[in-house]
Amino acid sequence: MSGKIAFCFPGQGSLEVGMGREIAYAVPEAMDVYRRASEASGLDLARLCFEAPEEELVQTDVQQPALVTTSLAVLAALKAQGYKPDFVVGHSVGEFAALAAAGALQTEDAIALVRERGLAMAEAARENPGSMAAILGLADEVVEMLCAQISRVWPANYNCPGQIVISGEDPAVGSSGGGRADGGGAGAGGHPRVYRPPGDRRHDRLDGRLRPAVEKARFSEPIAPFVSTVTAKIEPAQRFAALLVEQLTAPVKFTQAARELMRQGVKVFVEVGPGNVLTGLLKRIDRSVKAIPVGDLASLEKLRETLNSA
Repeated sequence: MSGKIAFCFPGQGSLEVGMGREIAYAVPEAMDVYRRASEASGLDLARLCFEAPEEELVQTDVQQPALVTTSLAVLAALKAQGYKPDFVVGHSVGEFAALAAAGALQTEDAIALVRERGLAMAEAARENPGSMAAILGLADEVVEMLCAQISRVWPANYNCPGQIVISGEDPAVGSSGGGRADGGGAGAGGHPRVYRPPGDRRHDRLDGRLRPAVEKARFSEPIAPFVSTVTAKIEPAQRFAALLVEQLTAPVKFTQAARELMRQGVKVFVEVGPGNVLTGLLKRIDRSVKAIPVGDLASLEKLRETLNSA
């Protein structure tokens, strides 16, 4: 088909009870991802994803490795059918899946890092609770101006035009007038990503736990270009470690990253993993592109039909 394909990997908030089960039982390569990820994380990810109730799955330190594992299992099913991306991008924790999809990280390394990330964020949330709220219908610069007028509130996710998620301490977020983000919002489910500026002691604690693990990881040059949602640019392997630490607390520039992919010639976005949050955002960013979620066998078949008919 004409145009390039980007594989997009969802972030926290896209979890579904039973996610990945159907594909894993049908595609041996997908089930193998759960086996390898379980060994790397010390969690029984097949049980958690296939059988666990939402109240167990939603915990940050479990949800993050479960989401990334499911995305990589769906990716294995896509690869088994011969699909390859021209570009990769991830929303927040989905960047770890994107880097694995690009061959820059081994599956085991990606899951081990995500497990550490989830534990760090869960610990930070217990010690310093925060909130997120969706601001709808306002231009980016208006939301940025509002945040600048409220102490300890910052833009967290640039999801699509007219939808910015803000983050901060509970009373401050409440004073912003935004609707509270729910579990369906990209990056908003289960545990808020609370932006912390450098120098803030909570930023330093998160940084201090994740940075040593990330800096020990080995990154290869990606076989498909990786567009960072920290910078909204194609980034090289030598930048990956720093970006994965920075993205823990930096705003997610999904809108800007998607537009950069479109400038690079991407016409089809395949959301790889549970849910369809990113598909909805992409359709709001530009209605002319195709956005297709793939998380089960039916959607995998729909992708084949869509690409063959294009």
